[in-house]
Amino acid sequence: MSGTPEGPVHPEPAETHTAEPALTERDAGRREAELRDYRAAFRVARLAMALVDRDGVVVAANDSLGALLGTEAGALREQAAADLVDLASDGRTWHAYREVLRGRRSRFRCTRRLKHADGRSLWAEVTVAPVPGDRRLLLSIADISDRRELQARLRHLQMHDPVTRLPNRTLFFERLAAALEEPAAPREPHESYESYGYGRTGRIGLCYIDLDGFKAVNDTLGHRVGDRLLAAVAGRLTECADSDGYTRGGGHLVARLGGDEFAILVEDSTGTEQLTDLARSVLDALQEPFDLAGQRLSVSASIGVVERSGRGTTATALMQAADTTLYWAKADGKARWTLFDPERNAHRMTRQALSSTLRPAVEDGEFALEYQPLVDLADGAVRGVEALVRWHHPQFGPLPPNRFIGIAEEDGSIVELGRWILRTACRQARQWQKDHPRERPLFVSVNVAVRQVWDSDLVADVAGILAETGLAPHLLQLELTESAVMGSAGRPLQALQALSDMGVRIAIDDFGTGYSNLAYLSRLPVSVLKLDGSFVRGFQDEEHANAADELIVEALVRLAHRLGLTVTAECVETAGQASRLRRIGCDTGQGWLYSRAVTPERIAELIGTEPLPA
Repeated sequence: MSGTPEGPVHPEPAETHTAEPALTERDAGRREAELRDYRAAFRVARLAMALVDRDGVVVAANDSLGALLGTEAGALREQAAADLVDLASDGRTWHAYREVLRGRRSRFRCTRRLKHADGRSLWAEVTVAPVPGDRRLLLSIADISDRRELQARLRHLQMHDPVTRLPNRTLFFERLAAALEEPAAPREPHESYESYGYGRTGRIGLCYIDLDGFKAVNDTLGHRVGDRLLAAVAGRLTECADSDGYTRGGGHLVARLGGDEFAILVEDSTGTEQLTDLARSVLDALQEPFDLAGQRLSVSASIGVVERSGRGTTATALMQAADTTLYWAKADGKARWTLFDPERNAHRMTRQALSSTLRPAVEDGEFALEYQPLVDLADGAVRGVEALVRWHHPQFGPLPPNRFIGIAEEDGSIVELGRWILRTACRQARQWQKDHPRERPLFVSVNVAVRQVWDSDLVADVAGILAETGLAPHLLQLELTESAVMGSAGRPLQALQALSDMGVRIAIDDFGTGYSNLAYLSRLPVSVLKLDGSFVRGFQDEEHANAADELIVEALVRLAHRLGLTVTAECVETAGQASRLRRIGCDTGQGWLYSRAVTPERIAELIGTEPLPA
C-alpha cells in the first residue's frame, strides 16, 4: 500500500502551559542518564531512524539510516525528510505526511522504492510518528527488499503458466483492464502514429489464437508431448510479438489463456493492418513443423482478430468479440485468421434473438403464409401455389424464410412450425376450392425439412391434416431439397413412399445443385422436379443466352418426362425465359414474371380469371 496512511486521523490535544515543579538534583541526574541511554540506543539501533522537527527537517539521523542511503549520518542533518524518502512523489502520501507534521494525524506508514548511493534500488517501509513528550517526530525506515522480492516471486508464480512460462489468464486480464483504463495522449492533427512514436493511440488490438486439432496430439502422443508442443508454440508466438514492434511498456503481451488458447494483446495499436499483419506472421510461424525431442509435428491455428478504440470498450466486450471472431475462423475452415465484422456480429446477435423467440412466436400467431402462383407454361393458367411463410416479428418486422428456417431446423422448432404451415396451407387450399366450386382446384405446395421426417411422424401429420381440412391428397405437394431426397434411406424413404401411396405429390426442390444422382432418381417416389433458378437465369434473350444452361435444362426435362415426372422452372422473370422454357418442354413456371408471393386474397382474385402472360 504505497503511500497509504495508517489509521484514522487523531488530532493531538492543544498544548497547555502550566508551571512544572522544579526537579530535584537526583531527578535531573536520572533524566540526563535516560537521555544518554536513548541517544546511545538511537545511534546503534539496526533500524534506520531520524528525528524530524515539525517543519519536516532532519534534526538527527542514526548510522543505520546513513548506511541505508549510502552516506554519513551527519550529512543527513538539516535535510528535508520528504526528499530523503520520496514522500512528495504523490499527493496522497504528501498530504498524510503533512497531517502528521501538523499534529492532525497520529502516524502514517507507506512503502517507497529508494535508490542507494551506489545505484542499486531497495524497497523500504517508512513510518512517521510523534515522539512521546517531545515536539519532534520519529522517522523510521525498514528495508523490506527481501520481502518484496519474495512477494514478487510468489506473484510471478501466480500470474504465469507453468507449462509455457507465459503470463496466464489472470495477468492477461489485469493488463487488459489497465490498458483500457488509460486515456490516449493528445496528438496534433498533422502528426501520424509513426511520427508520434510509441505514445498512446487510444486503440487496442487482440489476436485470439486456438490451435487446430491439439486434442488429437494429447490423445495419441500423450500430455507430455502436448505440453512440449504448447511450450514451443509459446516461443514462436513470443518471437512474432517481439518482431512486430514495441509499445511504451515493452513488447506485446503474449499469454496462455488455458488449454490450447493463446492471446496476443497489442496496446496502442495503430490500426487493423497492424493486427492482421501480426496474425499472418503467427500463421506462417506455426506452419513450420515442430521438432520435439525427435518427434516431428505440424500444427495450424485459427485466429480471431479484433482492433478498436479503447474508449467505451470493456474487457468483457473485447473478449466476446474475439471469441466470436475465433468461432468464425473455425467455422470458415480453420488454419486462418478472421477479422471482427460488426455487421456479421449483428447478424449473429439477431440470429440468437430469433432463436430464443421462435418457439413462442408460433403460439403467439406471429407467422403468416403468402402464396406464389405455379403457372402452366402451355396456356398460362394458374395450376397451383407454393406456400411461403413470413414471420411478422415484433422487433425486426417482416422476415422471409431464409432468415429463420435454418434456425428452426437447428433447434428443432421446425417440427411445430412445419406442422402449422402444413395445416394453414391445406385449410387455405380447401377454402379456395369451396369458394370457387366450378373452377379447377389449385394444388398447394409446402416445403418440408428433413428434420420433420426424422423428429415427427410426418405421414401421420399429413393424414390427420388432410382429414381435418378435407383437402384431397392429390392437391397437396410436398417439396424437399435435392440433397435431402437423394440421400434418403430407411425411415425418410419409407415416409416418402407412404405419402406417395397416399396420393400426395413429392417434389424435389432446387434440382441440379446437389447430388444429381440420376440413377437413384428413378427409385424414388417423386412426381415433380423443380429446376434451380441458377439454370433459368441463363435464359435471357437470344443474344445473351447461355447455351450450356439451355442444353442442361433440355436434357433434364427430357429425362424427367421419360421417368414420368413433370418439371417446374423457378425464378422465371422475363417473357424470353418463359418462351425458351416452353419450347424446351418445361411444364410449369414460377417467378416474378407471373407474380411475387401474395396474400391469400390476391390468389383468390386470380382463380377463374384470364391466364397470366406466358
